[in-house]
Amino acid sequence: MTGGSPALAELRPLLTEVGDAKRVRVADAPGSLAERAFARAWGRLVAGEDAAAVALSETAAAVARARLAGIDGAVLRTAGLTGDDARDVLRRGFDEVAGPLDAGLRARLREALPLAVPTPQPPPLAERLNRQPRAGATAPGRPRVVVEPPESHGDHCLTVAVYGVLVAPVFGADPVAPFLVGLAHHLHNVVLPDAGFAGEVLLGSALDRVVTTLEERELAALPGPLAERLRTVLRLRADAGAPESQAFHAADVLDRVLQVHHHARAAAFTASQALDDLELVHAGPVQAFHLDVLAAAGL
Repeated sequence: MTGGSPALAELRPLLTEVGDAKRVRVADAPGSLAERAFARAWGRLVAGEDAAAVALSETAAAVARARLAGIDGAVLRTAGLTGDDARDVLRRGFDEVAGPLDAGLRARLREALPLAVPTPQPPPLAERLNRQPRAGATAPGRPRVVVEPPESHGDHCLTVAVYGVLVAPVFGADPVAPFLVGLAHHLHNVVLPDAGFAGEVLLGSALDRVVTTLEERELAALPGPLAERLRTVLRLRADAGAPESQAFHAADVLDRVLQVHHHARAAAFTASQALDDLELVHAGPVQAFHLDVLAAAGL
């Protein structure tokens, strides 16, 4: 890890908020915000857009929606804001959470923050991965721990891709390769349902053949230059030697563990946290009346 970059512990709160896009939805389209970004990123790559532009703009948008959720440039323009006013809103959302980022990366992302993002047709693999649930935590010889709702592979892959960009400076890595590996590292699950680590162990010596066959099946259906680029960067999964490999593997394990922390937090959430810590009944002209109502109801 490089000395002048933020520590992973400093990035963790931001990563947690970015990952919550797996659980946020809006009315105008199905799927979580992460799943929609996953499909959009694949569509942009298949349409031939520069991978660096896709990586930086999608990551910048992910940071901004940590606080703005589904309020993006298109919504703001529809609501009557000028382009400059809409951009100011997006940058305020970005700036509110982007402080822990490496300064150079933060500047690049802020500049790439999209006011409007192209939405070309995504390849079929993106829709399938958005529908394919992840197994969660499994272990050989033990019953599966089922948590609801399960995240999708689209949720996971988009989040790992974005995390790969955000942690890249920690490892001295170029951010584009970890982003691409994050998007593509579960191509085999387009066909293969996820049985987790327990299932992989039971596949035994067939595991590598199954994964390779199914991954190549999806790569072969992509435009040639994109498929070859992905074949190259997917080799980074083999170890944690190169800086880009380290950034990807760090992003992957952080997302897997932060997902478990999410379920633990959700299970432990209390009403007093909402009322006291988050000020559910927030300040305003009718706050006193609201509090009187709750007191009268014994709440």
